Amino acid sequence: MARGGGNRQVRYVRRPVGRLEESSFAIEDAPMPSPAEGEVLVRTLFLSVDPYMRRQMLGTKGYAVPLREGDVMQGRGIAEVVESRHPARRVGEVVFGEIGWRLYAALPGEALRPVDRSVRPLSLHLGLLGAPGLTAWVGLTDHGRPQPGETVVVSAAAGAVGSLVGQIARLRGCRAIGIAGGAEKCAHVVRDLGFDACLDHRAEGLEEALRHAAPGGVQVYFDNVGGAVLDAVLPNLAMGARIALCGMIAHYNATGPIAFRHLQSLLDNCVTLAGFRIGFVAPERRAAAAAELLDWFRAGRLRWRETVSDGLETAPAALVGLFDGANIGKRIVRVAPAGG
Repeated sequence: MARGGGNRQVRYVRRPVGRLEESSFAIEDAPMPSPAEGEVLVRTLFLSVDPYMRRQMLGTKGYAVPLREGDVMQGRGIAEVVESRHPARRVGEVVFGEIGWRLYAALPGEALRPVDRSVRPLSLHLGLLGAPGLTAWVGLTDHGRPQPGETVVVSAAAGAVGSLVGQIARLRGCRAIGIAGGAEKCAHVVRDLGFDACLDHRAEGLEEALRHAAPGGVQVYFDNVGGAVLDAVLPNLAMGARIALCGMIAHYNATGPIAFRHLQSLLDNCVTLAGFRIGFVAPERRAAAAAELLDWFRAGRLRWRETVSDGLETAPAALVGLFDGANIGKRIVRVAPAGG
């Protein structure tokens, strides 16, 4: 049930072919929803912008529920409860959940998780303490299994997940090499995040550059990209190397299959490759990850950066920018201030 106006939302209206464009979205006025019994009305504060959203537009089977043209864009967010018809949700409570790209939403109360308001900024619950942080910690710890003295390489090293992977590797006594797009991002990765080195994948000769940067081979590779970057890493893997396969952003805008030249390296070097999804990780591991990440952050041992845009209407451009390399760190849309 809805009442009056005052709401805004973003719809997915056109399936992209190749590069994602803002024309795939429409921003529109919408009725103000009324919560049914067991639901709450929330006002969106922050939205998380993530690469998996592009996969939702492919209309194919995957870990992300496919979007249909005309659907309101889905996505995780932080919101404030402004009206409650659920016994466990209170007005003024700040919650996390699948909010969607809209100013206001009526959602089942049990689908929302309260967040700690003492953690500031609140957007940390979408990044450092959200899926990116948990993905970095679990992927590296449980699938990369780094040992002190080993070399850890991570692609998209200036992004939300990659920036944490390299820092965690350093905290665990490893050498961290990042791969990022452009000299500015590489400088940030080394200067601000403390990586030992960073290689620009836009420059020529990534495979050879990595060979010089890691002459003893790469023991752990955390892959966020796939494509040509993964292919350049494969011949540089050490015997018994581990690959944590987290994302393949190079493939999401592709119009056809991407070939790999060096797959035999997996066999020759007895490499373990594990794809993983944070949604299938046991709750106790996620809790352990969040606790250690927050401890490191509060102690000043872990740096975190966000690229924030203001206003719901900036969400389409923010998502497009992810695939153009326009962000450093976590991409966030700030929709409204808390308590407003």
